[in-house]
Amino acid sequence: MDTPVTVIGAGLGGLTLARVLQVRGVPVVVYEAESSPTARAQGGMLDIHDDNGQVALAAAGLLDEFRGIVVPGGETVRLVGQDGVVLHEMAGEAVSGRPEVQRGELRRLLLDSLAEGTVRWGCRVAGATPLGGGRHEVRFADGRSVVADVLVGADGAWSRVRPLVSDAVPGYVGTTFVETYLFDADTRHPASARVVGGGSMVAPSPGKEIFAHREKGGTLHAYAALSRPQEWFAAIDFSDAAASTARVAREFAGWAPELLALITDGDVPPVLRPHHALPAGLRWGRVPGVTLVGDAAHLAAPNGEGANLAMLDGAELAGVLADHPEDVEGALGAFERAMFERCEEAVTFAGAEMVQDIDSEDNTPQAMLELLTQQTG
Repeated sequence: MDTPVTVIGAGLGGLTLARVLQVRGVPVVVYEAESSPTARAQGGMLDIHDDNGQVALAAAGLLDEFRGIVVPGGETVRLVGQDGVVLHEMAGEAVSGRPEVQRGELRRLLLDSLAEGTVRWGCRVAGATPLGGGRHEVRFADGRSVVADVLVGADGAWSRVRPLVSDAVPGYVGTTFVETYLFDADTRHPASARVVGGGSMVAPSPGKEIFAHREKGGTLHAYAALSRPQEWFAAIDFSDAAASTARVAREFAGWAPELLALITDGDVPPVLRPHHALPAGLRWGRVPGVTLVGDAAHLAAPNGEGANLAMLDGAELAGVLADHPEDVEGALGAFERAMFERCEEAVTFAGAEMVQDIDSEDNTPQAMLELLTQQTG
């Protein structure tokens, strides 16, 4: 392959794709809308699974470096009742195939592994147009453009590349997170730190949950999850941190103070994270010269698989392109067929051992306790 693969988006999927292509000797360039690697915070903890995310990192030659950023004990899961009583704890050994890392550190690991200049920052895509023969023009918001012989949309939920292959758009799934951070929690928020423990904690209830995980430096990264229409959240002024988090906390009236503090005592303004998803089982016909990976292809509500699947998409796409440089269309078709099947299975089974539908009447500590004790029993 003489011309570079053009990747839109420097998230985990796009960066894994770029890294494996470079390992295999295939030229690649990545265009990213953000102005720099530090333009925004990169989210919280990720559990990287041994059957997909770690497979991708092995293909990238980064498995040893990955082990160096794992958070010790981060995979421990604690189930807590609304009264703050710990009902069950799944020790890290029970889920040792899913070590936890901070998303920002994983992204930095991938970025640092790439040849200098691979990622072009500040390139926000305005749209893409077919030119014929599998070539596409990608237009940027600042008026620049590039022509791609092989174009990969790794640009997330609201992909500007996706319209080339499908008219599907994400829809709201009915649940939103209110995200908060508590810094230096062991000293400044000791009761909340104790209830979260050394890994992650979930306190479930039908239609709502509070969960949190411990990050490096004693930070608690917490979420209040509510099953409400988007209009409910739009009626709250989230620019007023104290009033908005107090309003959200009222939905958890009667819960233990150390749990409510995870919502109300955040050290930065709360952030809304509405959940959207593409239609389950989305597929498209082969469009010459272009494909999608990660959330651009198969966005789902949080289920513990999104980052892992995006990385595996990137690694597998890189592999088939490197293996078949004279048959790009055959490689893209083979990749898509495998991705479609893999992601349908993931939607069906992802997190089935531990994750329940927040809207379900069975989303209770008792029901989750049964699931967790089955896993550790």
